[in-house]
Amino acid sequence: MSDETTPEDSQENAGQEGASKSANGLRRTAVHDKHVELGAKMVPFAGYEMPLHYQKGILAEHNHVREAAGLFDVSHMGQAFIVPEDGKFESAATALERLCPADLQSLKPGQQRYTQLLNDEGGIIDDLMIARMGMEGYQHLLYVVVNAGCKEEDYRHISANLPKGIQLSVRDDVLSLFALQGPRAVDAMSIMNSEIRYLEFMQGQSLPMFGGFWAQVTRSGYTGEDGFEISIKREDSISFLNAMITLPDVEMIGLGARDSLRLEAGLCLYGNDIDESVSPVEAGLIWSIPKSRRSADAGYPGAARIAADIADKSGKRLVGIKPDGRAPARAHTKIHDMVGQEIGEITSGLFGPSVEGPIAMGYVPRAQAKAGTAVNLMVRGKARPAKIVKLPFVPRNYYRGA
Repeated sequence: MSDETTPEDSQENAGQEGASKSANGLRRTAVHDKHVELGAKMVPFAGYEMPLHYQKGILAEHNHVREAAGLFDVSHMGQAFIVPEDGKFESAATALERLCPADLQSLKPGQQRYTQLLNDEGGIIDDLMIARMGMEGYQHLLYVVVNAGCKEEDYRHISANLPKGIQLSVRDDVLSLFALQGPRAVDAMSIMNSEIRYLEFMQGQSLPMFGGFWAQVTRSGYTGEDGFEISIKREDSISFLNAMITLPDVEMIGLGARDSLRLEAGLCLYGNDIDESVSPVEAGLIWSIPKSRRSADAGYPGAARIAADIADKSGKRLVGIKPDGRAPARAHTKIHDMVGQEIGEITSGLFGPSVEGPIAMGYVPRAQAKAGTAVNLMVRGKARPAKIVKLPFVPRNYYRGA
C-alpha cells in the first residue's frame, strides 16, 4: 500500500489534532523540523508538508534503499483500531470482512494482511493493511493503516458500516509511522530490539525499543525490499529518528524515491493505478483475495463484480510496460496496438534507476496482456515502441524465513 497520488500533488484532507500546521494550512508530522534541519525539499502532499527528497537527491536515495537502509516518515498515513466491545477478535474480524475481501478470521496474533475497501460495484475505495495485534491482552484488536489522501473518507465509510458493538478508534493524533526499508534494515532495527530479527514478512509485534519506548513493528513496506513499518507515539518520534540516522547504513528518504521504488517493485499507487473504477481482479490483486471469498455471495460489497471479473476473459488487466529507449512514458499516455487501435492508458511511468531505463504500468485488454506483446505508446503525437512485461521490474526481496 502506497500513498495516494504522486508526491508533487496536493490533496485536501481533514486534519488530526496532533498535527501542527504551517502558515499555508498544510499539516506537519511530529518530525517536520528535523526534515528541514536535514535539508529536505518540502512539498504539499495529501494535505501535509512532506519531504520530496533530501540534499543527495532522489536518485541517490533510491539507490541507498536498494543497497542499504532508508528511513521514511510516513506519519501522514492513517492509523486506527477496530475495537470490539465484547473483547472477542472474531467480532472485529467478522465486522471488517463485511467491507473487505480478505480472510481476516484466520489472522493469528501479530499477523498482517493487505486488502482493499470496496464499494458496492467492486471498485477500490482504498487499499490498506490490517493486522491483528500480537501483545497479550490486545489480540482482539485489529490495527488498520490507510492511505493519507483517503483517510478521512475511509474513516467515515468504515464507521458508517460497522455493526453495533464495534468501534473505530482513530489514533492519528497520538501516533507516528515510519518505514525502514532495505537489505540492511534488519540489522538497524535489531539494535532497537534483537527480537525484531525473527519476524517474517507480514508479521508484527509490539516491542520495547532501545531508548525506553514501545513500538508496533511489522515486517512490511512498499519498496519491494525487506524492511519494517514502525508505529510509535508522537512524543517518541524524534528519539527514534535520531537513533536511526546515527547508524552508518541508514539515511532519510523522501517521497520521490518511494514512488520509483514501489513502481520498480510493481506495486500499485492509489489514485493512479487503482481507484473506485477498478476492481482488485483488474488490478492484478486477486492474490489478496482467498479462494473462499471469490464467489458472488461472499458477503462483502462488490463480491458479484469480483466473481464476474474472474470469469471475464475480455476484461482489462494492469500490466508492466517497458518502453524502448531512455525516455519515460508518463501517466495518461495512450497505449495503441500495432495496427493503431487505442487499447489502454499508462497509469504510472518514470525512469527506473535500478532497471536503468523507463518503466510503466497501465491497463490493456486481457487478450493483449501477455508478456512480450508489442505495443506503441503515443507520446506527443508520436508512436514509441514498447512491450508488455511481467511484473515486478526488479525482484521483491521480502524475508519469509531462513
